[in-house]
Amino acid sequence: MNTPYYKYDMELLERTLQAIKDETAKYGFTEHYAIKANANPTILKKIASYGFGADCVSGGEVLAAVKAGFNPDKIVFAGVGKADWEIETAIDNNIFCFNVESLPEADVINQIARAKGKRVNVEIRVNPNVDAHTHAKITTGLNENKFGINLPLLPSVIEHIKNLNNLNLIGLHFHIGSQITDLTVFDNLCNTVLGLLADLKAQGITFTNINFGGGLGVDYQNPDVTPIPPFKEYFAVFSNYTKGLKGVSIHFELGRAVVAQCGTLVSKVLYVKEGESKKFVILDAGFTDLIRPAMYDAYHKIENITSKEPAKKYDVVGPICESSDVFGKDRMLNATHRGDIIEIRTAGAYGEVMASQYNLRKLPEAVFANNTL
Repeated sequence: MNTPYYKYDMELLERTLQAIKDETAKYGFTEHYAIKANANPTILKKIASYGFGADCVSGGEVLAAVKAGFNPDKIVFAGVGKADWEIETAIDNNIFCFNVESLPEADVINQIARAKGKRVNVEIRVNPNVDAHTHAKITTGLNENKFGINLPLLPSVIEHIKNLNNLNLIGLHFHIGSQITDLTVFDNLCNTVLGLLADLKAQGITFTNINFGGGLGVDYQNPDVTPIPPFKEYFAVFSNYTKGLKGVSIHFELGRAVVAQCGTLVSKVLYVKEGESKKFVILDAGFTDLIRPAMYDAYHKIENITSKEPAKKYDVVGPICESSDVFGKDRMLNATHRGDIIEIRTAGAYGEVMASQYNLRKLPEAVFANNTL
């Protein structure tokens, strides 16, 4: 197999999926997989086989979900900028609902549904102004973010949507950010949501569906110590708050937590460059294959799986003609030489799916270990 490529441990993915199913079954929760995290068809087919729903943010993702075998009755379409063709695609495939993020969007969905002679389910994405305590570029629940309807505007938005004849308002949707490792953030979210629901109920407004989004983080520093995220503790937080909500279906849309740990970017060392003050390991993988370090200053564990020699300190970089093409600085690796194989861990989420052909590079391929499908 030519490097760079993505290697997926399908046995770990299956254990992760089963761990989620075991916990959601305790409470009757419904899980949707956020396809934006990894849209590899083999990965999607595996997740669909466990009965997950799908959380989509584009028409292409809706089509990929249907093709992979996700039940349309459990497909949700979110996103701030749904094009007309994407809305039409979702309606034609009879998805469960749209998560609406603005009044103009609601009006357009209503117009398209009316033209098709259909009535479609919608939820309102609410911006709860809850700080996710995560990277600024992946927080989504503050007033300054582009997502959702701010709380003061919600009553008027509800009233407007209820007057649109081809929309059926069934619930509210919340998603405050990604890579959240402090579970008290979800306590804050639950308190905000329950307070909002109580206020709306006092006005005679109730819903049958509440979607709490996703956001649960993974352990990038120690992937072998924590290969499966703390789903038991995560879902227990929401159970503690929602067990008093009668007749309400509770939904989640996990992405990173499902697939991150099962994926590894495998690369080969092209050169070891001796600088004046640094040693550089130059890989054949670059930010075209894994952009997270360049985009978010994200940490990934990097391992030399070829060398057994004592460790030395290196900057691990790629071949792209950009100074930001760096996977890690001052990393301790077993003494490294041309031709050694390097693994960049916890790359199953927002890795392959964000790859590009900048510098006219080839897209990375994928291999699957322990695949039972």
